[in-house]
Amino acid sequence: MRKIQRRILLLAALCTLSTTLLLAQTVSGTVTEDTGDPLIGASVSVKGTTTGTITDFNGAYSLDVESLPATLVISYTGYTSTELEVTKAGSGNNVILATGVGLDEVVVTGNRAKPRTILDSPVPIDNIDAAALLSSGQFNIEQMMNYKVPSFNSQNQAISDATAHYDPADLRGLGPSRTLVLINGKRKNQSAQVYLNRTPGKGEVGVDLKSIPTGAIERIEVLRDGAAAQYGSDAIAGVINIILKEDTDYDMLTAKTGVTSQGDGFNFSADYNSTVGIGEGKLNFTLGYYNQGLTNRAGEISDTNEQYDSWIKENPTGGMIVGQPDMEKLDVFTNFSYPIADNAKFYAVNGVTTRTGRSFAFYRAPYWRGDVAEAEFWTPANLFAGYHPTFETDITDNMHTAGFQFKLAGFNADLSGTFGRNDVRYTVNRSVNRDYLADHGWSPRTFNPGGYTFSNRILNFDVNRTLGASDNIAIGLGLELKGENFQSHEGDRHSYYKGGSDSFAGIKPEEVVDVNRNNTAVYGLVDFDITDALLVGVAARFEDYSDFGSNFSWKANARYKLGQNGAIRASYSTGFRAPTLHQRYLINSQYIVVAGSPDPVLQGTLANDNPAVKALGVESLRAETSTNLTAGLTYRINNYLSASADFYQIDVDDRVLFSSQITALNEGDAIDQILQQNGVVGVQFFINAGETRTTGVDLVLNLNRVPAGNGYFGGVLSANFNNPEILAINVPSTLDAGGYDIFDRREQSLILNSRPRSKVILGLNYEIGKLRFGLDNTQFGEVTVTSADGNPANDQVHSPKLITDFNLRWRMDENINWTVNINNIFDVYPDELLASTGESAGNRFRYSSIVQQQNFLGTTFNVGVQMKIDKKK
Repeated sequence: MRKIQRRILLLAALCTLSTTLLLAQTVSGTVTEDTGDPLIGASVSVKGTTTGTITDFNGAYSLDVESLPATLVISYTGYTSTELEVTKAGSGNNVILATGVGLDEVVVTGNRAKPRTILDSPVPIDNIDAAALLSSGQFNIEQMMNYKVPSFNSQNQAISDATAHYDPADLRGLGPSRTLVLINGKRKNQSAQVYLNRTPGKGEVGVDLKSIPTGAIERIEVLRDGAAAQYGSDAIAGVINIILKEDTDYDMLTAKTGVTSQGDGFNFSADYNSTVGIGEGKLNFTLGYYNQGLTNRAGEISDTNEQYDSWIKENPTGGMIVGQPDMEKLDVFTNFSYPIADNAKFYAVNGVTTRTGRSFAFYRAPYWRGDVAEAEFWTPANLFAGYHPTFETDITDNMHTAGFQFKLAGFNADLSGTFGRNDVRYTVNRSVNRDYLADHGWSPRTFNPGGYTFSNRILNFDVNRTLGASDNIAIGLGLELKGENFQSHEGDRHSYYKGGSDSFAGIKPEEVVDVNRNNTAVYGLVDFDITDALLVGVAARFEDYSDFGSNFSWKANARYKLGQNGAIRASYSTGFRAPTLHQRYLINSQYIVVAGSPDPVLQGTLANDNPAVKALGVESLRAETSTNLTAGLTYRINNYLSASADFYQIDVDDRVLFSSQITALNEGDAIDQILQQNGVVGVQFFINAGETRTTGVDLVLNLNRVPAGNGYFGGVLSANFNNPEILAINVPSTLDAGGYDIFDRREQSLILNSRPRSKVILGLNYEIGKLRFGLDNTQFGEVTVTSADGNPANDQVHSPKLITDFNLRWRMDENINWTVNINNIFDVYPDELLASTGESAGNRFRYSSIVQQQNFLGTTFNVGVQMKIDKKK
């Protein structure tokens, strides 16, 4: 890989020095609304290409085109898109957009042959610009999307070790592993962390969305359809394509700070975005910083202990800290392009994020740790008050892409290389190793339990072109070579001595892995506009993996226009998801809560290829396969109002499951022997055992900029109704004969009930002069906490919750915007957890840390400022 990177850099340098080549030409102008006011963030793109930019605070744009004449497509949410024929370079290419519904916005996701508008697309796509994301008042991408995209779900998971620092996110409740994330159309690497605790997405691996600074984002396109035939593994639920800013005529400094109504969770963010010229090229860069304070919403414990009665009275919450973790994050992102010939350019995207975080494990109450008290290591026995282990992370995520776009025998060609890496290292503080203490009379209080690294290396070569007298046939072909590596890193020797550091045991030498795999993929697609109204398309992709075999996926879609204002669309596809290297090879031991135990105990995860797991009849992991059906309608009712409805059904076979905690039912049986050999009280493993079906519907009603008084009124009503089902759990005969339930009700509930089955968002806004007022209402549907004892009578259904957010933007002048957000203005919390569920850990959890609709921060307040520096002045 290093040799390839050196060659790419050398080639880039040679291309940069080639001054004899003909360079692209620059066109510029302004985009305004019919009142004469500038439109900030309007999309300007070259028709039929992926070349584009957005307008600045003055509505100005500047864009490099390969040749003239060229047709520019100008669009903006809430306005009727238009085309402009440009015949010469230079300024003066001005456009006025009339108010209208934005179904003519150009999107690049979901079709690898040529860009299409939302109306022209045969599959449903959401296009969310940066302004809409920022208006949510949230501080990270996961939560911005959570309150803007009904089918997207993500929440912080308290007391869940490293998972608390990643926040599992997914589309349509299908788990983090089944949503593909792209940056500028290139695959983003997955995280190094497997979600092992009882949270949504348990046993899966997602993308670290926290590693992408919001200040670098131009817009996010969300494809709500299966797309494995175009993009490969993981694109079962859909695709999230994050488009970065490329060219701006101004520097932008954004800062925001906030706090909860409880006075905790103080946060501060700042980012700086700018574009600088490098010869004929342009480098857009973003520097980002974010600091987040912890919150605590612990409950009052129900413990009784005569000896420690005074401690319990003095510590009514049992010393627990249940909430969001501390976090500090730094980002550097760049997006570079350099024209090297009439129809060629070099581009590069680089991003590096580092962040540290601190969450907390269970407080070790003094009556839980009598052995530590008696050792009088921490304090004299009569003063022993327990201890509170922290779980601290140091995470680095980086992605680097370099490539060339050029003409090749009439095709638009794109050759690129991508390297992505996510690394997490753990620290446990304020803890002990109880076994080491017992054997040696002392123990460290700080441990380094190790960590994990995941990386990928990808080479892509894609070509596309249009054919026919009217360019009514579009074809695309591509080749992808990918290599992946997963490593686990040994902890310090004290962290894994016998039972290991209390709260999180270190990675043992025998648990260290360093594994690789490679895969090769080819794909092809054809879109045929049979008439102006009727489009049909087909796509196919073949992949071959070095560790489990091959897969062939295909897709067929169609769209029929209903005049100029609507369309009927449908698609059917097959797909797949390759089991991650983490799932195939992970081995570890960790402390978790097991039903019937008063405090966390040690359980183990065995690798899929472990001989003991094989002896139970568990086969080597293979690819999940899926079938996706989507059908819908979109229509522009009038110049202000549009509506869409899309039905979907997604079947997943051989779904990889992370098994229940398997404990021995009979002394001396196979399971009992495995547990004794590994020194744990329970064991889990990964297995292809699930068959699931997810059906649902997405609804959108969009009202854009209706004149009202001296201003404009707008709104959007969007909803997702989702119904996941488990059709079968296929249990190996050995375990089935022994009466073992490998995926019990509690584990099934994480698939069926841990995410709301419905989410409805009503956003209203009013603009008048320099002010914009917004009121966003999000109703999360029911979720269910499944009882620990397996008795359905003790399950708890959490009622729907309506969260109302207020936002205000004041454009003080052409260079400064102020924003004020009050999120959750009615201070709505989830239902309090009932002790009868067995999940409250003696009422330590006032709210469920496993199943939740929204966060349990309560009301939050934040204020922000955007300052623009126009570089032309």
